[in-house]
Amino acid sequence: MRSQGHSWEETRDRISEEIASGRLAADTRLPSEPELCVLYGARRHSLRKALAALVAEGKLRVEHGRGTFVERAPLLNYVIGTRTRWHENLMSQGLTASGETLAEMTLPASARVAAALRLEIDAPVHARSWRGFANDLPISMGWAYHDAARFADLPERRRESGSITEVYRSYGITDYRRQRTTVFTRIASENEAAMLMLRPGQSVLVVQKIDANLDGQPIGFSEAVWAGDRVQFTFETDQPTISTTERPDDVQ
Repeated sequence: MRSQGHSWEETRDRISEEIASGRLAADTRLPSEPELCVLYGARRHSLRKALAALVAEGKLRVEHGRGTFVERAPLLNYVIGTRTRWHENLMSQGLTASGETLAEMTLPASARVAAALRLEIDAPVHARSWRGFANDLPISMGWAYHDAARFADLPERRRESGSITEVYRSYGITDYRRQRTTVFTRIASENEAAMLMLRPGQSVLVVQKIDANLDGQPIGFSEAVWAGDRVQFTFETDQPTISTTERPDDVQ
């Protein structure tokens, strides 16, 4: 089997998997062709066809005189305005939005969460940790908080609908707006780097936001960490309140 070598499709899929898993990080230069043939058990013509296919898919790039490199993920332009919606932001750019729940619990509100939702400290809140994907590439992760007294069975409704907008609608909130957005940068933690497929020491964008109904009553608070090299934020001019800092005192 080894003497025949792996097919170019198998070689392509193995390299693609290593890129997706983060073992081959963005901007990594691939070894020489002879080394790659040994690493992947492929003949040279199969390897070249596999690399050409990955270049065509946008996963690799060739820099003449330098070699073949892992391509950076496409930059997502995330628009933040009075009506900011996760799925709509990605779909408008031809990207598939998906997400997964990492943890769910009901806990006492910290001083920061209570202030954001206008609750008493230690009032019960639903907390959900999640990770978001664009075309199956992780781009964000974070925590979202909601008043457990006002939204008693929110976790169950969230699991059924898969959309917080639909959950709000089921409670009679037909529309809501972004009331406040705070953005700052910091170095990713070890766990964040692993979950977002980042290099150690890489920066992340942290976005804290408060959503409110049309009467101005806060209905949700969240803090998300975004892969800094995969996203840029555009603030619409009708955004009512934007606070941008480098390292605010209220970070947990």
